[in-house]
Formats: sequence, structure tokens, C-alpha cells
Amino acid sequence: MTDGEEHGEFASDPGPVVFVLFGATGDLARRMVLPAFYRLACGGLLPRQWRLVGNGRGDVADESFRAHVRDALAEFGPEPEPGTWDAFAQRVFFAGGGFSPGSPGRLPEVLSGARQALGGAPQLIFYLAVPPAAFAGLTEALGRYGLARGTRVVYEKPFGTSRASFQELDRVVHSVLDEQQVYRIDHFLGKEATQDLHLLRFANGSSAAYWNREHIESVQIDVPETLGISDRAQFYDATGAVLDMLVTHLFQVAAEVAMEPPASLSPLDLQAARETVISCFRPMDPGEVVLGQFDGYRDVPGVDPQSRRDTFVAARLWIDNPRWRGVPFYLRTGKRMAASGQRVSLILREPPGPLSNRLPRYANVLSFSMAGDGEIDLSLVAKKPGPALELDVAHASIPLASLHGADPLPPYVRLIHDVLLGDRSLFTRPDGLAAVWDAAEPLLSAPPAVGTYPPGSWGPARARDLIAPGRWLLGQKQAGSR
Repeated sequence: MTDGEEHGEFASDPGPVVFVLFGATGDLARRMVLPAFYRLACGGLLPRQWRLVGNGRGDVADESFRAHVRDALAEFGPEPEPGTWDAFAQRVFFAGGGFSPGSPGRLPEVLSGARQALGGAPQLIFYLAVPPAAFAGLTEALGRYGLARGTRVVYEKPFGTSRASFQELDRVVHSVLDEQQVYRIDHFLGKEATQDLHLLRFANGSSAAYWNREHIESVQIDVPETLGISDRAQFYDATGAVLDMLVTHLFQVAAEVAMEPPASLSPLDLQAARETVISCFRPMDPGEVVLGQFDGYRDVPGVDPQSRRDTFVAARLWIDNPRWRGVPFYLRTGKRMAASGQRVSLILREPPGPLSNRLPRYANVLSFSMAGDGEIDLSLVAKKPGPALELDVAHASIPLASLHGADPLPPYVRLIHDVLLGDRSLFTRPDGLAAVWDAAEPLLSAPPAVGTYPPGSWGPARARDLIAPGRWLLGQKQAGSR
């Protein structure tokens, strides 16, 4: 097996693996990583021989960590079943004492025991479910204690918080690791519907024919959330919607929509197509960005009482290449909004002909729901049955889980499985991230004023002005809300 094989074409068993989870008792591990790993075990998608080693500063006994993992599964699923859980738990261990350039803690000792138990030289995978400020120190420690050679290292987002911090982190990472060892995770790329963005287009001539500026009027990438930030207030107050969502998830999804057809679906070609189009993102104009903060945000424990942190962002993005020049991409996300959704919508231009100026606006829309297992939706104009020539908008939906033999994987499950197989197709590259920071730099350097909005609304009123004379498709019936 090599890292350049076609997506999904791998041996059924990649060999023994030791999966080391830094930040194993933290919120991200509890909510996402541990449940994903257990689901892989339940689905028979782990190698025949494996060990899961948690790491943290505390001196936690193996049995205590196993109890922590079981509690996480009981809360976030899948529910641990006695037989499956017992087989899983006996392969779970904890290496306390932290891990830093100044002290390796118990990790080398525990890894030595895992190597002996599995025999030979198992593949080491290190997953950094820790704040970005800890990335550099952990990476340097991997090099110092001889754990970097041949390993795979997974970095959570954001990979840096500015162009300068990205460059410094990238320098540290590449002083220890080769690029092929690095997996920068963005779980939106692991969503089933996100992957269908390019597969629907490249596998269907009807879609490919209109996937350009001649036929598409605008694109909306909309991810409103009803949830607040109480479970991670300190992290969010240091990050905000721009860094947490816009320059990570939404930019990557925009690249999935906009990329040129790759030479193949190999990891290298898919990554190259995605990163190439990101380099065409026009530097953001702060005048085309709306920032907001929901009322009551400053009262959340852990938030600075004077915080001006953004919990909402709406932005107009332009892509300066022949396919997309002049087509606005509208990106929106926010906390404590009126509804939750994850949707990409391609709004088609009104065709010339006898019905020009008679068609309802937003009648022809191809959209992708990225929530859950994903869904493809199509809206088009049809004649309403009856004696008169009366037009109406018809809707059709294809739930992806309804396809014959479908076995959808949640994003973290899919991406961790790809790491186990050495498939980097759905992970970001440094050239693309450098272009992301170039595009975001004007906004980060001179952000617009942060307005306020009531919880349960659709954000600041200026977000509606940003898209006028059009409208946001999500929440259009609530157009009167603030």
C-alpha cells in the first residue's frame, strides 16, 4: 500500500496499528474521536491488531481511562454493548505524565509494551485532539524522542490562527515530519454530501455542463447553528466564527464546489485540484463581511465580559478564475440562530427564451444537505397540471442513505479510517492553507465592527443586505427576523 493509491482501493487489513490520542480526556476526544474509533471497531474497520493509547498530563490508570471512554460512548454513542465493549476495552491504555520536549512522561514506556504485544513494528498514528497552541510542542517532542520516523500525525483545525502563525507551525512540522506523514483534518471534507459535490459533477454530464459562470448565478454555503458555546467557551472566545468556521470548513467546501476536474480521483490529484482553486480566492474585502455576536454571549462563563468576539459571520467570496469570475459565493454561519442546517446551494441563472422574466426567483436550484448522511435536492420549474399555463416550483430529494447498499460513515469515522489506510484525499495541504490565509488576511487585519443579534434570529440585519436583492435560502420564510 502507498499513500498515492486510488481513493478507497486498499488492502482489507493495513497491518498492526497503535493509535495515540493526545488530549484523550478533553472535550473533542470525548465528543468525536473516541466515539468514532469505537464505531470503527464495531464495524470491523480496524486492523486485526491494534491498540488505543490515551495521553494526558494526569496520572490516570488504564481502568479509569476505560471507564472515561465508556462514559463518552454512553453520552455520545454508539452505546457500548457488553461483548463488543469487553473486546474493545482490553486494547485501551493510558500513558500519563504528559508529553513535551522536556519530558516524555510514560508514553515511550507504554508504546514499548504495545509494540511487544503486537509484534514487530506497528504503524504509529498520533492524533492531536488538543488546542492549536500545543501542536508545535507535541510535534517537537515526537522528533526528540524518536517517534517521528514513519508515523502519521493528525492535526485538528485551525492549523494556525494567522498567516504568520501558520508559517511558523508549518516550519516546525516539516522540521520533524515529511508532508506525506501529515494529516490536517477538516471534518467537513469527510461528510458524505461534501464528497458528492465533486462526484455528482464529474460522473454526470448534465451537471458538468452547467457547472460554470454561464449557468450559475450564485452559490450559498450556509451553516447556521442553534447551539451556543457553553461547552467550549474559552476556546471559542479565543477563536470566533471566522477562525472556527469561515477560513476552515466553509473555505474548504467552497473549494470542493469550485475546483477544476482533477486528472484522477487519486489523493494527490484531488488535493491538487482543491488547493489550486483556493489560490484563486480573492483577498476578502472587510466591506463584504458581516460579523455579529449574539446577545448574552458575554454572560457565558469563561467568556471575557468585554469580549468583541464574533459568533456570526456572513461573507461574499469571489473566485478569480475563468470558470467562476463574477459569481458570488455567499458564506454564512453563526451560533444561537433560528435553525440549524448545513447546505450548499447552486442557484442557476434564468435561461433565455419565451419565459424570460416570468420565472420565480430561485426556482432552479441544486442543493446538497451536508447534515447527517447527506441529501441531494433539486428545485425546478414545472407546469402546474390544469387548463391554464400556470408555473410552479417542483422539488425532488435523494437521501444518500437510501441508495442501495449504502453504508454512510460519519465524518470523523470516515477520516480516521482514511488515516488508518494512509489515504490523504480528504485532508488539507500547506499550499492550500497558505492561500487560505492570504485570502483571509485583509479581514483578520481590519475586521468590520461586530454587531449584535437576538438568539433565535437569523443574525444581524446587515447579513440580509449583503445578499440583496437576493435572499438566503435557509430562513427565507423568516425574512422579517433581525
